[in-house]
Amino acid sequence: MQRYAFRAASAAGLITASSVCAGDAVARTFPFGPRTRAVNDLGNQFVPFHAHLWDLLHGRADGGLLLNWQSGYGTSFLPDLGTYLSGPLALLVGVFPRDRVDLAVYAVTVLRMALAAAAMTVLLLTQRAGTPGRAGTRWGAPVLGASYALCGWSVIEAAYNPMWLDGLIAFPLLCLVGEWVRTGRHPLLGPLVVAVVWTANFYTAYMATLGAGLVLLARGVRGWRVAARAAGTVVLGVGLAAPLLVPVFLGSRHAHPGWTREFRPAGWAEVAARALPATYGFFTPALFLGTGTLLLAAALVFHRKVPARERWVWTGLVAAVLLSLQWGPAHLVWHAFTTPNGSPYRQTFVLAGLVVMAAWAGVSHGWPGRRALLGGGLVLGAVAAGAVLGDATAATGWSYALFGAGLAASVGGVLLARRPRGFVAAAVLLAGALAGQAAATTAYADRERPARLDDHPAWGAAHAARAADISGADGWPRYRTDPGRPQLTGNDPLLVGGQGAGYYSSHTPAVLTRTLAALGGGWTSNGRSLQSLDNPVTDALFAVGARVRGDAGAVRRGDVLPLVTVRPGTAGPRYGPSAFRNQELLLGARVYELPADGVCPVGRDVFVWAPDFGGTARLGDGPEVRLRGGLPKWRAAMAPLGTQRTAGTRVVLDGRGTVPPAGSIGCLDRARLSAAVARLGATAAVTVRVTSDGVRAGLPPGAGARTAVLAAPRIAGWRCEGRPAGAYLGLVASPVRPGQRTLDCTFRTPGLRSGAAAGGLAAAGWLGLAVHGLRRRGGAPEVPRQVSRRSSPSRHQDFTGAAPSRGPRAKGPA
Repeated sequence: MQRYAFRAASAAGLITASSVCAGDAVARTFPFGPRTRAVNDLGNQFVPFHAHLWDLLHGRADGGLLLNWQSGYGTSFLPDLGTYLSGPLALLVGVFPRDRVDLAVYAVTVLRMALAAAAMTVLLLTQRAGTPGRAGTRWGAPVLGASYALCGWSVIEAAYNPMWLDGLIAFPLLCLVGEWVRTGRHPLLGPLVVAVVWTANFYTAYMATLGAGLVLLARGVRGWRVAARAAGTVVLGVGLAAPLLVPVFLGSRHAHPGWTREFRPAGWAEVAARALPATYGFFTPALFLGTGTLLLAAALVFHRKVPARERWVWTGLVAAVLLSLQWGPAHLVWHAFTTPNGSPYRQTFVLAGLVVMAAWAGVSHGWPGRRALLGGGLVLGAVAAGAVLGDATAATGWSYALFGAGLAASVGGVLLARRPRGFVAAAVLLAGALAGQAAATTAYADRERPARLDDHPAWGAAHAARAADISGADGWPRYRTDPGRPQLTGNDPLLVGGQGAGYYSSHTPAVLTRTLAALGGGWTSNGRSLQSLDNPVTDALFAVGARVRGDAGAVRRGDVLPLVTVRPGTAGPRYGPSAFRNQELLLGARVYELPADGVCPVGRDVFVWAPDFGGTARLGDGPEVRLRGGLPKWRAAMAPLGTQRTAGTRVVLDGRGTVPPAGSIGCLDRARLSAAVARLGATAAVTVRVTSDGVRAGLPPGAGARTAVLAAPRIAGWRCEGRPAGAYLGLVASPVRPGQRTLDCTFRTPGLRSGAAAGGLAAAGWLGLAVHGLRRRGGAPEVPRQVSRRSSPSRHQDFTGAAPSRGPRAKGPA
């Protein structure tokens, strides 16, 4: 049986991988054609973060596991690691070339789907082995396992959120742990599996854990001991993952808040439509599973070979979970009591797994007969009719055509499977219908996503050119090199190199967002995607000594301060409403003129600051500069418009939005800026050494109260001279004692110590469990078992060692 399980799992993985690749090839999507697959967060976040992981694995990153020096002028990295990169399969990105990171992410994505199919197949055979032989049902397990991995949630939504696919793998694995708990096996391995899946992606692992608990109840848990073992296994496993989970949790607490959205259930017609192939929707559950799987699950309640309790328990569980997707309180439970910013149906993969298990609960007792198929077909017909009568917008003509063809093929396949010589034709029909519908759904989603979401190109000539410019100008840590604008992604410093302000993450610190906004920075995604700020004042303050400017390549700045400066006094000022004055406040000198009539003197550099304005701006007849404003979702960054050459030339704004009534135009005096930088540089650090978790600087002698300021946001976790760091206008600061000649600041991720303590306790508990098991086995002598032919296990037994229950014998055809 174990050998068959391996072959079946391999077959399920092969069906899954080939179906996904076929769909992408039909759509001519990367890597099979010119159409990009890097839409939305895949291009903005996940590909750049995997590129940074590649740099870490190869020793080329600026920073380490705790501190990321490349993004947002210095941010915490461990929460990002735990959110986007902690799945074991993510490490495979390191075996690909750096400029093939898009291909690496794609390969790991397909591999995750294949492993999910394999894991589900093993789980099904563990729950019940099915009947062997050519006319048996055992071969249906890999088809159903592949159906789970090819569900709509997987190929439509998780395909561009690859870390979610770790949850797709986690659900069958956690259900397998539930089987071990139920039968008292593998008490040491169970917590380790829980720890791995919670470490890989805690968000979907939480949902998978809830689903696995429901499956354990459906499998007939009796007695408090089993319940206690299950709870203990989960607690111990989550505890082992705590060194990563606690920093991730605290990173979310310190992050800038994203969207706030109230849950609104989708219309039932749209829900019904999403069970069909080739549909797309962002705020409806992607319920597609393959018509064959849906038919077998719908036929379960009519399948008389299955014991009545089993039929009604699985049918009721699927129905209850489906209803929970539409009920507000249950929606909050599924999503850890927080409505997500994007798709509100992220738990759909659990429902998909339950439908697959319900289908297997029937098939493992024997293929359903004509009556059961008729009943299941009527149920699916009602689903399709609901979509038609409700005029569902998600479904198209192709959806109904593929659904009808798949239903006919599935019915024919099941009827052939009941015949001794119909095995091959049945397998071709069922597996072929699944693969065809899944490939069509994949191709349809590939074509729909770029039309509905923002997209980004795969690594190409533009990326290589910008990376070469950055590498040629790099001077870290003497100065930063900013990848510049226009940005290729929201995380250009991670993707193409450099150390800039650009940063996009679920953990973007609130203090960083506030500080950059006060200085004129721009954002998208409600403040979580921060943009590079092209401004000579902020470049000087943040030690940006080189900046990439499109075709001009890397442009070097002359007036740049070191990473550590020393300011007089100890009391930090506060930012005001004007970004121009806030820059001067951080610089310590007046360098802008804010003309009441909006006209700058000749020779001044002209800047426009209109954060809520969307449109274009230009100085006289000069080139247009695009401003993307529209608070709170978009904030337009302060933008340079050129140098005032002729007296009286005005700034022209064309677009919509709010412009500050006064002070939207700033006139920069370059001479004053150079003088201010020179004065501040005269008392700045004389030496600066940057490490993967901090900074050590040599300070010049000085008298009076002084404050050392590090050009990095004062995020939680910074300590200077053994004490929590202070803040100076949002930056890391520390008072300088009389005679102090060095400054030592280190960063420790918040929650790292408490998480390590919790992990240590869990590890001690796991080791105690191991020692207890060894003592029990050592104290009880092994008694040889006499196995007679009469008492030998039936070849129809499942992996738990318990013979499958047999329902009442059917009287004639079902």
